[in-house]
Amino acid sequence: MSDDTATPAARGKRRLVRRVYDWALESAGTRRAVWVLAGLCYLQSLFLPVPPDLLLIPMVLAKRAKAWLFAGIATVSSVGGGVTGWMIGYFLYDWLGEPLLAISGHSGDLTAFYEYRDRWGAWIVAAGALTPFPYKLVAIASGAAHLDIGAFILASLAARGMRFYVEAGLLWYLGPKARRLIEHRYGAALVIGVAAATLAVLVLIPFVI
Repeated sequence: MSDDTATPAARGKRRLVRRVYDWALESAGTRRAVWVLAGLCYLQSLFLPVPPDLLLIPMVLAKRAKAWLFAGIATVSSVGGGVTGWMIGYFLYDWLGEPLLAISGHSGDLTAFYEYRDRWGAWIVAAGALTPFPYKLVAIASGAAHLDIGAFILASLAARGMRFYVEAGLLWYLGPKARRLIEHRYGAALVIGVAAATLAVLVLIPFVI
């Protein structure tokens, strides 16, 4: 769909993605960008609907030598947000956990989550991409279900780490090719992120099925 035929909302979303991409690319080597990436990954694990790929992708493309550092920051920050979500679910579900799920539109998914938990146990955390549940729901619901915190952290590190490191690895490998694709297609930043997540899922399948 071209910009001429796109709806005003679609054009506005593309412009927003492009502005975020341009800003991240310009400031990828600054300390500010690293902190924003960490904050975004942390908050996205709790309630924020903005994918961290919008920052991670241009940061890796601008500083390919730091791809693994950026992936590590994204992983640790995301799991940190997940642990916070677990604690909210465990100690403050009625007061804070349920409202956070309502904000993100997942307040009614706990029954289905419990069914998956009973089937897979702690692997529900690592298998989040194989189920209809986003990580923010998995984190809060795991706390509400009193899932073991140690198992939750280990599964989160495996799943989130694989997602971000696979994505960073693809970008590191593709380099200029990925950058040309993204700059030619404003919304293409998310395509690589989806591809990386899909690859991570395929790798995880033998461990969770």
